[in-house]
Amino acid sequence: MTRHSDLKHRMVTRFQRYVANPVTRRLPLQTLLETTGRVSGLPRRTPVGGRRTGESFWIVSEFGTRSQYVRNILADPAVRVRIGGRWHHGTAHPLPEDDAAARLRRLPRFNSAAVRAFGTDLLTVRVDLAD
Repeated sequence: MTRHSDLKHRMVTRFQRYVANPVTRRLPLQTLLETTGRVSGLPRRTPVGGRRTGESFWIVSEFGTRSQYVRNILADPAVRVRIGGRWHHGTAHPLPEDDAAARLRRLPRFNSAAVRAFGTDLLTVRVDLAD
């Protein structure tokens, strides 16, 4: 990882953790991904931008396996996703072989633009929904 991408990761992560996420988590229709903290065991809710396609929900992590929610998924793939105000249980699968840049073109534009602008290591994540 280059010094520039490391600095970018730290700045974006701090902004998301302390400013953007606390605000957007409270919005009733904001899509949320709930993982289990790999150290604490507590539920961790992260605002995400993605799209449901059939029984799958697709997102792209802008920092790949450096994203905390991806690290939580790697430790425990059982997740919940709140879509349109309704919670769904599922199993998350990071897909490093998927073309994340192409995937972003099929996801919501605003979020995809932010992921492209701020991301340094894109990674597709598919959640297979159980209900």
